[in-house]
Amino acid sequence: MAWNEWEQLKAAAAERHAAAAADPSMRLNEAPSGPGGAGTGGGSGDGFRVKHQSLDGSSHLLIELAGLLYQGRPDGELCTTARAPRSHAAVAEKVDRFARFADDQFQDLTSLLAALSTRLRDTKNNYVAYDGEVAGGLMNALLETGVYVPPEKR
Repeated sequence: MAWNEWEQLKAAAAERHAAAAADPSMRLNEAPSGPGGAGTGGGSGDGFRVKHQSLDGSSHLLIELAGLLYQGRPDGELCTTARAPRSHAAVAEKVDRFARFADDQFQDLTSLLAALSTRLRDTKNNYVAYDGEVAGGLMNALLETGVYVPPEKR
């Protein structure tokens, strides 16, 4: 991969990141504080709202970042050109050691990004399921405890 191609990929990723950061649906936002101090207007809660689209978008960004890291990894042929007898044995040893270290760090980072992406997707699924349970519970409570009052008796 040429250096200018890498710079173009970085610039495109930075533009996508800036666009995602400007979109309020792609962030975890703190709810405005109400009179009770909690972010939900004094009711129970921890003061935060979560949009599952934001969690899903963040998980996709992590996978995209891992893909960009994969595209920008060191070329294996560059490391083989520094081997003996083309270069001094000490230089070849240092280049090989650095290449192995860089590959190990790359593998660790891409694994971490994939794991974080998976956790964000799981969290999104848990939020969606919990919201469905809460909505179902509210509907059941309304149906069980609600009383029908005819319009003429209101």
